[in-house]
Amino acid sequence: MTAQAITQNPLAKTRLIMYHKSTSSGMTKFLRRDGKTVCAFTALPKLSTVMDPHERPGDEKLLAHPSPLLRQAAEWLGMETASLELESEYCEKVDVADGPLTVYLARFKTIDPPEKLVDKVGGKFVTLTEAVGLPPAEMELLRRAYELIM
Repeated sequence: MTAQAITQNPLAKTRLIMYHKSTSSGMTKFLRRDGKTVCAFTALPKLSTVMDPHERPGDEKLLAHPSPLLRQAAEWLGMETASLELESEYCEKVDVADGPLTVYLARFKTIDPPEKLVDKVGGKFVTLTEAVGLPPAEMELLRRAYELIM
């Protein structure tokens, strides 16, 4: 992707991780797509690494607001945007070859996980232990998300 394309579509440099936490049991499950990634809408590139907070670049000129990601995710799943809520304390940076990506975290506000909607798009809800086998960067993102959620 060219720099011009990224400037025209700042969401190309963002990803969204979605999860559901049961209000009664506390069970937390993450949306996993195609058995390969927890990142919507495109998996992280190979050899991606999650950046430590002190390593993050501070001179970003353009940072996409995550609300369009929530709308896009809701449309993709066929649900109301209000059914998703952004976790404002979660904003991770991932180092990739053409510059850092920003990863956000959103929670399903539904009483039960919307499993039927997720099934229709080739997804599945998985626990943290069921996510084993994902690329190391995604496992690290999930670990950080889980720490925040708990």
